Formats: sequence, C-alpha cells, structure tokens
Amino acid sequence: MNFVCSDCGHKESAATYKAKCDKCGGLWKLDYTAPKFDLEKIDKDTWNIFRYREFMPVEGDSWRNISLGEGMTPIINFDDDVLFKMDYYMPTLSFKDRGAAVLISHCHSIGVKGVVQDSSGNAGDSVAAYCGRAGINCEIFVPDSTSPKKVGMIRAHGAVCNVIQGSRDDCANVCRAKVEKEGGYYANHVYNPFFYEGTKTYIYEVYEQLKKIPENIIVPLGNGTLLIGVIKALEEFLSAGIIDKMPKIIAVQSEACAPFVEAVKRKSAVPVQVQVKPTLAEGIAVGVPMRGKEILEYIYKYDITVLAVPEEMILPTRGKLAAKGIFCEHTTAVSYAAYQLYCKQFGKMGKCLIPMCGAGLKSEPW
Repeated sequence: MNFVCSDCGHKESAATYKAKCDKCGGLWKLDYTAPKFDLEKIDKDTWNIFRYREFMPVEGDSWRNISLGEGMTPIINFDDDVLFKMDYYMPTLSFKDRGAAVLISHCHSIGVKGVVQDSSGNAGDSVAAYCGRAGINCEIFVPDSTSPKKVGMIRAHGAVCNVIQGSRDDCANVCRAKVEKEGGYYANHVYNPFFYEGTKTYIYEVYEQLKKIPENIIVPLGNGTLLIGVIKALEEFLSAGIIDKMPKIIAVQSEACAPFVEAVKRKSAVPVQVQVKPTLAEGIAVGVPMRGKEILEYIYKYDITVLAVPEEMILPTRGKLAAKGIFCEHTTAVSYAAYQLYCKQFGKMGKCLIPMCGAGLKSEPW
C-alpha cells in the first residue's frame, strides 16, 4: 500500500516515516479504494470499528491487541427532527478514538517505537491512550488553552505532554519543528491519512444502525478530521449505489475562528487568514487548517453550507443540552447551536444527524 502526494502525485510506501512528501511538501493521501460497501460483509462478532475492516486499509492483526472497543456508539432521538450520534461514549470520551485506533494500529504494524503529535486536546488524549495500549512511546504538544483535564488524561496514559504558549497553530509549529529537527514518527491526525480511514466509520455505523443516511448532517470543522472521514464514506456509498446523492452537509465553525466561512464568502480556493480570538470551542479553533485546500474542494463540489456560531450561543446551548441529560464539551455544543441557528435563518429542516463529539467532563469551566 502506498501514500500518494496530494500536490505532485509522488508515491511512497505507506510504511514510510516521512510525515509528508519530500519532493514538494504536499500532504499524503492513501492510494486505496474500498470495496463496494455491503452490510453482509460486516464482522458482526467484532465489537469495535474493525468490524468494518473489509472496507478499511487494515493489514495484519495489530488492531486486535490495540482496539479499546471504540465505536458502536448509539444514536438517540433528541427530538422529532434531531438525531444525536453519541460519539463521546468512547474510551477517551471523544470521536477521535476512531482515527487513533486505525493510525496507531498502522504504526504498530510497521514497527514504530515512538510518536510525536500536536493537538488541541482530544486527539492527543486518543493517540496517547492507543500508544499506551500498543507499547509505543508518545509525546504530545498542546496549546496553553487546552482544558487541564485533557492534559491530565494525556499524562495519565503515560505520554509526555508539552503545554505550549500561544494558539493551536503555534503549538503545531513547535511540534513540527521538533519532528523536522529530531526525526520521529509524526502521528498527526491532520497529516496522516490512516486517521480518516478511522473517522469514516462514523458513517458506516450510522448506515448499519438506521439502514439509511439522514437527509441532513452537521459536522464541526476545525482541521476537518471528521468532515473528511464523513465525505470519504459518503463517496463510497455513492459509488456503491447506497445513496443517489449527497445529503445536505452543514460544516460548523466558531465565529472566533472561521477561516472556511470567510473563504466561502470570498469564493477563495484556500482558507482565509483570520485572527484567532479566544473561544470556548477549543476543538475547532484552528486558524491554519493544513488540509484547507482539500476541504474547500469538497465544500464547493458538494455545496456544503459553512456556518459560524457566535460565542454567546455556546454556554446557553451547552446548558440546554445538559438539562436534558447530554453533558458535552463546549465545542460539541457548537454543533447543536448551529442547528438552531440554521433553522432560524433558513427554516425548519428534516431529520438531522449531529455528532456528540466530546464529553463535558473533559472541558470546564461550566
């Protein structure tokens, strides 16, 4: 199996430790086409995301000793029109476990002994947990805005956690500079395409559970790790004839950090440089999304609506959800706030699927 550069087309074995193309600096895509999706080919005796391994680039059996039971999260009817996919019912309390399980299984299969990664918190928790499970040394970089409970989780899993002053983008720059200077495997959820082969199982599960795909899907958008996975799976379903058109996708940003919203306003092919303001939605506060051009291509191709949520909506929405039994992160509350905002601006929509990406216990203050 090979990586292929998204810019120049250069191919490299997927066993490489190179974080990106050394010919032009482009990010890797995976040279892999999934077989036609078929519910009959799901391994129903496997109670984790690897029940779908027939449609994933899984080589060998490393996953068997690394999986922590991620996935298989329930869908609940929050009200007549809203379906919540409860993805914070995960080993590290966030959807990022989908991607980390696949990425770290890959790392283990090619003999990686140590990884370095940067994160706003949740991906760092996930990578640290699965590295701990796999016996792989792990060093995580997070910005100083990261919730202390996430930092504590990373360290509890045995990883080194470096807290960097500055923005999420500053943190990424420090981490990447270390990788450039000292080497090591950059197990980054944005750079490494194996991560998206995990996040696409979100849609696999929805289809297995509902036997259909809802007509509206809301997805939070920072670096795009869930959005890319969702689109990959939906494109597979289009090819397989499971769906005949893309559902309406609404990608959600915070008004405090909305490079894609601004790009769409200007019909730009690349994210607009924005001033990142303080926000409770730390998980999507990414001013320089590294796969920005790729994400915008999807946005224009599938007429994805990109919506920015005002900061003043976050706490009241989180409170409303908590009062009804859904205790989620501030970033997660932004997705439901976007649903309310969309309905107010454009009218009531049909059935809408919203991910509950992170648990409230991971982010304070209230």
